[in-house]
Amino acid sequence: MGDRNLPAAERISRRLDGAAKVTADGEAKGQRMGTRHRSRQAAVARAGMYLLALLLVIALLTQRDTVIERNFIFFPERELLGTPADFGLAFEEVSFPATDGVKLHGWFVLGTGEVTWLWLHGNAGNISHRLENLLILHRRLGVNILLFDYRGYGHSEGQPSEQGTYLDAEGAFDYLRSRQDIDPAKIVLFGRSLGASVAVDLATRYPPYGLILESPFTSMADMAKRAFPFLPVGFLVRTKYNSLAKVKEIHTPMLVLHGDQDDTVPLELGTNLFEAANQPKTFYTITGAGHNDTYVVGGEPYFAALEQFLESLQLDGR
Repeated sequence: MGDRNLPAAERISRRLDGAAKVTADGEAKGQRMGTRHRSRQAAVARAGMYLLALLLVIALLTQRDTVIERNFIFFPERELLGTPADFGLAFEEVSFPATDGVKLHGWFVLGTGEVTWLWLHGNAGNISHRLENLLILHRRLGVNILLFDYRGYGHSEGQPSEQGTYLDAEGAFDYLRSRQDIDPAKIVLFGRSLGASVAVDLATRYPPYGLILESPFTSMADMAKRAFPFLPVGFLVRTKYNSLAKVKEIHTPMLVLHGDQDDTVPLELGTNLFEAANQPKTFYTITGAGHNDTYVVGGEPYFAALEQFLESLQLDGR
């Protein structure tokens, strides 16, 4: 017979008594179940982490160009924050095509010597973020300098890509060789960070007077492995910038500079690239420098290393 025929108060009392009995009888069982529950929670958490990693890998596989390049490689800015004139430096605003016709923008600063410096900058900002460095290099070294923006950066047209940067550098090199006020046989490539990879690629096809690589890395896959050490992203990176493979084709005199406190591109990657390069070559460690403060922290010894390299090119009869 069910509880429905009992007075309401008695039904409530019976239920309370039953609940108390269940509670008392279940304490020991609950303790045993708690341990198993926590174990299951930990297993579920681990499975969730593995699933998240798997989803990230799938995202990289299906959208690796957009996911990796837009969020890891290229950080262009369109607005120019100033010009060399703001630093009292005379300059010429120039425009020229990349080898595929994309219109590029840059600044040409005439120096006092015979050497022309083709500056291939890093992956962030634009040429206006290098103004202070431009002024110091020009005053200290007296070289002609072409500083330009890759496609998608500053006032240059298009969208950035690995192949695009190669075509841009080739267009800049062709532009310099077309000028009547410089010696086309004395063009030095100066590549910093990602620009070092662009300089290496250009040097394999157009041997320069000299090659200067600052804060270079071996390949984008090596960089990705260090950024995501627990994920198999190295093989997913379509953008290669494989300087390690290309540098072996270069026989131009080379100077590599790298800060020993660089937490963006580890010093190890710079030394690995240097070791793979052919002679003649020189490595200079910028003591105490990180990734973006090389010319500031490096001070007098840094600029002396650059001067000595340029002098060595002249002494070599080049």
